[in-house]
Amino acid sequence: MKRMKLACHYLITNLLKLFLIPLMAAIVIEASQSQMNSDDIHQFGLQLPYNLVCVITVSAILVLASTIYIMTRPRSVYLVDYSCYKHLPHLQVTYQRFTNHSRLTGNFDESSLEFQRKILERSGLGEETYLPEAMRSIPPTPTMAGARDEAEHVIFGALDNLFANTNVKPEDVGVLVVNCSLFNPTPSLSTMIVNKYKLRDNIRSFNLAGMGCSAGVIAVDLAKNMLQIHRNTYALVLSTENIAQNWYLGNKKSMLIQNCLFRVGGSAVLLSNKSSERRRAKYKLMHVVRTHKGADDKAFMCAFQQEDEFGKTGVSLSKDLMKIAGGTLKTNITTLLRRPLVLPMSEKLLFFATLVANKLFNAKLRPYIPNFKLVFNHFCVHAGGRSVIDEVEKNLQLVPVDVEASRMTLHRFGNTSSSSIWYELAYTEAKGRMQKGNRVWQIAFGSGFKCNSAVWEALQNVKPSSGSHGKIAFTGTRCRLLAPSTGECNLKSRYV
Repeated sequence: MKRMKLACHYLITNLLKLFLIPLMAAIVIEASQSQMNSDDIHQFGLQLPYNLVCVITVSAILVLASTIYIMTRPRSVYLVDYSCYKHLPHLQVTYQRFTNHSRLTGNFDESSLEFQRKILERSGLGEETYLPEAMRSIPPTPTMAGARDEAEHVIFGALDNLFANTNVKPEDVGVLVVNCSLFNPTPSLSTMIVNKYKLRDNIRSFNLAGMGCSAGVIAVDLAKNMLQIHRNTYALVLSTENIAQNWYLGNKKSMLIQNCLFRVGGSAVLLSNKSSERRRAKYKLMHVVRTHKGADDKAFMCAFQQEDEFGKTGVSLSKDLMKIAGGTLKTNITTLLRRPLVLPMSEKLLFFATLVANKLFNAKLRPYIPNFKLVFNHFCVHAGGRSVIDEVEKNLQLVPVDVEASRMTLHRFGNTSSSSIWYELAYTEAKGRMQKGNRVWQIAFGSGFKCNSAVWEALQNVKPSSGSHGKIAFTGTRCRLLAPSTGECNLKSRYV
């Protein structure tokens, strides 16, 4: 059956070529058999002046159409380079340290402490994730100053490394997009960057707030749209989350999960529409697909920031979260499959045949899951938690190695919100797996409820960027499969 499926896939994909080859052969044979003498050439020369007007008109139309196409076609967007921030070692938090610190704050009862301990052990997080300086004091100091300090360390650390690696001057940046869901000071984070790096006064800056863990793809989409308007420029995309003022200090179980999963992290991405940047750019942006289920009340409330009965603010996670995430992912995939050059025609036909049969004829067939590995070489699934990665792996019929980057990012850095997909891409590069022509599918989920995805194509054999404080490396990290049938991973890691 596998060989038959591959044969059908090859036949449908190459149907046009298989049809054109005999046709072209027949034309060549017919042309070789026909003969053109000197009289034919003389008659052609006599008729040419009468057709000159027609020739000029047709040529003018072709030139005009070509000009319009060149002027209106979408501009290519290149990912020049990116940087993921890695905190200082003294901010690492082990399981024991996390539990002891939570106990010493005096805000949690024994039931809540035990609940957090169990969630932490099952979360997929390792012993080397990071918490901000503000959360290390007893009691915690969730002040504006502490939140600003955390934001500055993450954002400036990532940006310093990015500018050093690319040799791009800050004044050359024409578009700036910053996304941070829960921390929104005045002046904004984007203005903080403009002030620090003295960006030019006509920069198009945007500050996205409250858009959850999928805001990184939204920021890329916004930057892409701006690069379609403004020629020959750079766009800077900053994705981060802030914990200092958003640690839940109550005892409501649905709000305590965020304490166990979210950790400090951030990424800086440099995009450009300059054709000259293609030579050194790492990736080309192929597709961005955004799915928003906010019109549905259950989806809207499944991740909701609110106060508990004692006035403590936190993000409440609904029990329907995974079900809603699965449905939103399916909608996003369906939209993505309609894009040209995403899946081979054979897979599209099988997918849409099943979809039409279920919709029109109520056939109740099992939805056909396309073989995404025919077109995507690497998968960067948002490291929201072990259950999130497991669900995507199951729904897309992936194997453990396909989500290895997501599991290792969760293990090493925790849920860094919108920047997690960039840590995963850095892992893939550090393992030497990114080859020229490879395609990467980034999938992110966020409150609202949203599922956003981006597809990138590698323009070269990508190697990790050099750098110092902002550089992230997973050198020596390995995931050994103990039980391939269950997908269980034994994480034995060594980090630099």
